[in-house]
Amino acid sequence: MKKIITTADDLGIDKETNYAIKECIENGILTSSCLMADGEAFDDAVENVIKTHPDLEIGVHLDIIECKSLTQNGKSVLTNENGIFNNSYINMLLKSYDKKFLSAVEDEFIAQIEKILSAGIKPVYINTHVHTHSIPNLFKIVCRLADKYSIPFIRTQGELPYYTKGLKRHTSVRYCLNIIKNILLNTFTFINKIELKKYKVKTNKYFLGVLYTGQMDEETIIAGVERLPENAVAEVICHPSVNPDKPRHFREYKGLTSDLLKEFFKSEKAIAVNWQDKKKEIK
Repeated sequence: MKKIITTADDLGIDKETNYAIKECIENGILTSSCLMADGEAFDDAVENVIKTHPDLEIGVHLDIIECKSLTQNGKSVLTNENGIFNNSYINMLLKSYDKKFLSAVEDEFIAQIEKILSAGIKPVYINTHVHTHSIPNLFKIVCRLADKYSIPFIRTQGELPYYTKGLKRHTSVRYCLNIIKNILLNTFTFINKIELKKYKVKTNKYFLGVLYTGQMDEETIIAGVERLPENAVAEVICHPSVNPDKPRHFREYKGLTSDLLKEFFKSEKAIAVNWQDKKKEIK
C-alpha cells in the first residue's frame, strides 16, 4: 500500500490560505501543514487552525524569499531597505558560498524556528518557501538546526517524472521551467541526502509537487501517486487558497477537497498518512 503524506505549504502567509488549509483538514485529505513564522497571518494560523486542530501535524516553513525578515530591519544581504526579502532562488544559489550571507540565513532561520516554538508548537519537520533549502550549503544549515531543535524530518525534493492529462498543462512556459527545476532539485537531493547521513534526521524518499507546481489538483495528485512504486512513502505538497483571484491556488484547494480524491484515498490504492505514519480517516 502506498502511503502519502499530504502537505499544505504556506500556513500563515494570509488568511485566505489559512482558511483553505482549515477546510482541507476538515473536509479533505490533508494530513500536515507547515507554518511560516514571518507570514502576516501567523497569529491567525496559530489560533484558528493549529489550536483548533490539535491532531494536525505541523512543520516549519522557513522563508527567506518573500515576506518581512524577523532579524533584518533594513537593507542587507537578505533584504531591501524595508526589511523585505529580495533574493531570488538563483541569487541565493550564487551567494551560497558567501559567509556573510550564510550567517544571516542561519540567524533568520533560528529566529523563525524559535518564534514557532515560543507559540507552544512542536514542529515535526522542516522545509522552506520555494525550496531554498535544496541549495546544498543552505541544506547544511537546516540539517544543523533540525538536529539542534530535535526536529525529526527534513523535506527533500526527489521527484520521479510522470504525466497527467491535459494538453494545456504541458504547453505553458511555467511547465517548461518546472522541468528544469525538477532536474536541478533531483540533483541537489542526491547531494543533500549524503549530507543528511551525518545527522539523526530523516527525510522522504519520494516527493510530488515540483513538476506541476500550481497545478496539484485531484487529477495531478492521482496521476503522481499512481506513478510511484508499490509500498512507496511519499510527500505530496499543495498550496491551497480560497481566493479565486489566485486561480492556481484556488484550483488546488478545490482538488484537495474533491470527492474524486477522497474516494481515491478510501480505496486500496493509497492511504493518507502524516510524517509519523498516523493514518487519516477520510470523511
